[in-house]
Amino acid sequence: MTVHRILIAALVLAWGVASPALAQDDPPPAAPVVAQNAPTGVQRPVVRLASPGDVLGVEVTTDNDGRAVYSVSRLGRPVIEPSRLGFLLVDAPKLERNLTIVGQATRTVDETWEQPWGERRFMKNHFNEVRISFAEPRGLQRRFDVVFRLYDDGLGFRYEFPEQPNLRTLRITDELTEFALADAGEAWWAPAFDWNREEQIYRHTPIDQVTSAQTPMTVRTGDGLHIAFHEAALVDYSGMNLTRTGEGRFRAALTPGIGDAKVIRDAPFPTPWRTMQIADSAGGLIMSDLILNLNEPNRLGDVSWFEPAKYIGVWWQMHLGTATWSSGAAHGATTETTRRYIDFAAEHGFRGVLVEGWNLGWDGDWFGNGGDFSYTQAYPDFDLEGLAAYARARGVHLIGHHEMSANVAHYESQMQAGFDLYERLGVDVVKTGYVADAGQARLADPEGRIRYAWHESQAMAQHHQRVIEAAAEHRIAVNAHEPIKDTGLRRTWPNIISREGARGMEYSAWGVPPNPPGHEVTLAFTRLLAGPMDFTPGIFDMRTQPNSGVLSTIAKQLALYVTIYSPIQMAADLLENYEANPGPFQFIKDVPTDWADTRVLNGEVGDFVTIARRDRNSRDWYLGSISDEQGRVLTAPLGFLEPGVRYRAQIYRDGPNADWREGDGRSRTDIVIETREVTAADTLTLRLAPGGGQAIRFTPLGRTRR
Repeated sequence: MTVHRILIAALVLAWGVASPALAQDDPPPAAPVVAQNAPTGVQRPVVRLASPGDVLGVEVTTDNDGRAVYSVSRLGRPVIEPSRLGFLLVDAPKLERNLTIVGQATRTVDETWEQPWGERRFMKNHFNEVRISFAEPRGLQRRFDVVFRLYDDGLGFRYEFPEQPNLRTLRITDELTEFALADAGEAWWAPAFDWNREEQIYRHTPIDQVTSAQTPMTVRTGDGLHIAFHEAALVDYSGMNLTRTGEGRFRAALTPGIGDAKVIRDAPFPTPWRTMQIADSAGGLIMSDLILNLNEPNRLGDVSWFEPAKYIGVWWQMHLGTATWSSGAAHGATTETTRRYIDFAAEHGFRGVLVEGWNLGWDGDWFGNGGDFSYTQAYPDFDLEGLAAYARARGVHLIGHHEMSANVAHYESQMQAGFDLYERLGVDVVKTGYVADAGQARLADPEGRIRYAWHESQAMAQHHQRVIEAAAEHRIAVNAHEPIKDTGLRRTWPNIISREGARGMEYSAWGVPPNPPGHEVTLAFTRLLAGPMDFTPGIFDMRTQPNSGVLSTIAKQLALYVTIYSPIQMAADLLENYEANPGPFQFIKDVPTDWADTRVLNGEVGDFVTIARRDRNSRDWYLGSISDEQGRVLTAPLGFLEPGVRYRAQIYRDGPNADWREGDGRSRTDIVIETREVTAADTLTLRLAPGGGQAIRFTPLGRTRR
């Protein structure tokens, strides 16, 4: 590895402290770089690191007050101006001033690893890393490291605290981590600390109108650079939000805990990675594997017992108000209804059937309480044992449901019994639910007292880890709704298969208002950068509650199976709507949920996106293209197809009258299905209606003639 490929520099240890030796496979440091402190004449060490392709660079130093600061550049241009690092503590002076750089070590990793399931099978993990050690030369003499990993398409950095006598336990009030954008621009963001958790409509504003934002938050600067801010490997720590503190300047805002500290950890420990995915184009953000690469490798080993698949369920009718979760005459989760869903799944090739409302506890104030739920006892009109056996006999799997209304203390008292039951019955996927207003999750503290917590607090991060580890012991995969945010932990724990974590399809059934036509296009460049989402697409009857509706065309509903990634995908509509529309339903039956490769063909945040994916188990490719409230004419070069091969393109496109607005001859259900032959040399013209989309299946036919 040559010096120009990993430009490290760097430490000049003005205080005479030796730098740790470089590992044998580490690149050599570049020439020393020294910054001059004008008022005092004191020399300050500067550490510089470049990404493997010299695309991104980071510079770390200390300012005149001994504060640790970093900055980021891309191709020589500033991206992040000098930004501070540090911590506020509950019971000790803050870790920020009077710091000295006392050591550094570098390394390079260039590897490829395989996902057991995912957006693509093989992942490239190529980065340069520098570990910078900071210390207080006087007073408490506390120490910590900051580790930067640079990729050509982004970077991550985190703090690591070693064992030390004067900092055994950290009680963190907040991080002082900053992100100072060098250029103005626009942002797509969802408010943090809102009553409705992560389920907000994304806002599109100038960067300087952001208040407090959840992550991922995506920005586009005036010169077209795209940056997505997020975090990776959130383990035993509080979730990070971003609060604007000045012009283009943001500071980490940790989610409150259940006491006076937002995080309590004993050293040694690392924080989550603070991440920035950086690309010239919006599509480049989707193509980045940064978040997954910053997580630890698979700890479960063989997880072939989990099979990516599609499912149907007793679910949408409750949101429409035609059935209930609670018991009674309108109860949805009955043996008779579930048998019909199992039969439909077996006939049409769906692996899973989700049934919500099967267990005791849905009567009364389940939303505000959650303490009446049983995770082992079914309502009298639901034969769990018999239905599990009936499903197995038909090659179908029941998908379990553990709604807890965020009453975590109650759930954990029954969790093992619930997983024992599911394992015995062959239920290998469970949907968990944490419905509650923000700040109303209920947990038991170490003394057994009930405390109320935010969904992304450290206590909830600890809870989700307990759930995923317990589920893994029973070979059960978890799809969490109203969850803690996704930060790529599915690489380490591949039984984390999907989650909600944003406004899903059910909002279009409630009239609250419904999801706007540009919602899914915005998700592609914000929430979905974090990981898979169980969005529950596939609605064919767009009429829901009064003053509501699914503001989409049928062709767009099909395209969502490609543009929104999840290894489990629901066909969410009522069975009769699929039976009445066999043409478009065929695409839902055909489209897989596990991919060998993914390509983004075009896209702009909040406007449109076109994605092509190759099936992991065949040579077929699938394309999905979706638009916001505007109609679009897009081009889709087919260079991703295998050269020299003819393909049959089965096209599901918006009809001439398709429009998300009903009336005056416009129809959300106008769709055209056609077939043509194409090759990799062709370019398709995609005409998307307002709120519309297009879905295509490409099946190889044979070699082209020479």
